[in-house]
Amino acid sequence: MKTLAKRMAGCAALAALAIATPAFAQLGGLPGVVPTLPTSPLTDRLPLEGVRDLTGRVVDRALQAPSRLDGLIRRSRGALEADPQGWPVVTAEILVVDLTAEARERALAAGYTVVREEPLEALGLTTTVLAPPRRMLLPRAVERLQELAPDADIAFNHVYAPAGEMGAALAPSPAVSTLQATNARLGLIDTGIDVTHPAFAASGVSQRGFAGTARVGAHGTAVASLMVGRSGGFSGGAPGADILVADIYGGDPAGGASTAVAQALDWMAAQRVAVVNISLVGPRNRLVERAVAGAQARGVTLVAAVGNDGPAAPPLFPAAYDGVIGVTAVSARDQVLPEAARGGQVDFAAPGADMAAAGASGGWTSVRGASFAAPIVAGLLSRQGVAALTRSATDLGAPGRDPVYGAGLVGAQSRVAPRQMGARGRLSR
Repeated sequence: MKTLAKRMAGCAALAALAIATPAFAQLGGLPGVVPTLPTSPLTDRLPLEGVRDLTGRVVDRALQAPSRLDGLIRRSRGALEADPQGWPVVTAEILVVDLTAEARERALAAGYTVVREEPLEALGLTTTVLAPPRRMLLPRAVERLQELAPDADIAFNHVYAPAGEMGAALAPSPAVSTLQATNARLGLIDTGIDVTHPAFAASGVSQRGFAGTARVGAHGTAVASLMVGRSGGFSGGAPGADILVADIYGGDPAGGASTAVAQALDWMAAQRVAVVNISLVGPRNRLVERAVAGAQARGVTLVAAVGNDGPAAPPLFPAAYDGVIGVTAVSARDQVLPEAARGGQVDFAAPGADMAAAGASGGWTSVRGASFAAPIVAGLLSRQGVAALTRSATDLGAPGRDPVYGAGLVGAQSRVAPRQMGARGRLSR
């Protein structure tokens, strides 16, 4: 199994050659014109000595969050703040996994307060969420808590962003029968989905909210359609399959938190889902890392988008965790997207641009980015194993496995151009 060190090395080797522009994947409307990708300096993603965080410590700028996330923090109206590398985190929340009674007493004596405790029974974990002492900055509070509980796993409550743009409009999710998807082999951790869309007519869908009530989201709807959708000439990786959907956003300004990701994985493991897709990206987080490992230990295969912040970006998570199947995106010409991540975390390539996915009001939309390649692979893996999928992959780029395309291209048959989709989801000739 690949190690994180090897993945980092693969990414670093390509950074010097990187000329592409970091970008967020785009969701657009028919007739399939994808908006121009925003630009930002490549130096935003390269190491720079001497940068200091709020506590005065020197940090590695190569691990800093992309500047596109600054707006997410500003728009949260105080629900989010930044960790020392600039990644969005839930304000005034510190995560501790399996906090001992002794460490808990020391923390309370030092002025920390318990916000909530979250047992993750299927994963065999318990998360305690603490608030920092009054007037203590969050980075310093995390540092101090590590001194009080040196053997504990302590983390910020990082927020994960879709590796593709979410629609701004959210609406209450329609009621969904949980009976149809009792034995679902596929799971999705994302926004909620529009179960009334024709793409899901053949699928049993169960939704659950982990940031309040499950709500329909453009990103989750598009991703789910590429996993299990079937409508006329359109089909996802596992057309017509049942699916469990965990909405970790719910319209909450602090939605997408690490705690919600861990709870969603716990639900998926308890339901014995075989393959879970996570088209989200963020930094390394100890709670999520342990939840991923716990789910894998219970037989869950995890598939994740590698991200769209350019070849020079560091490995993003959860795709870069050991054992997670990382997926990159290619164009209609089977060329890797210029904004796609590179490195040892790339296991497969799949269509991720110049194609249709389920959109608003039963219609179809044009999508671009690793977010929309990963669900195709997840759907395929629910029908065959990794070894079989690897044998069926079309080798692209350098001969054999490489850090751009991984084992090669799969799922090419799931690409349908937006202009080909009629109003009722029928393939236009």
